[in-house]
Amino acid sequence: MEDARGYIVGWWTLALINAGIAQGKNRSGLNWFLLSIPLGPIATFFLVIMDKLDS
Repeated sequence: MEDARGYIVGWWTLALINAGIAQGKNRSGLNWFLLSIPLGPIATFFLVIMDKLDS
């Protein structure tokens, strides 16, 4: 049970980090946070390779 809890905390943390990366690239932090919950590292990969949007 403790292993599962650590996994959930790590996944949640990754979703928060992805939201911050998305906001830094002028994208919706909330949308990317929600997308990161099911996709996790796949969403991170796409955020990293995407260009920053013009404001």
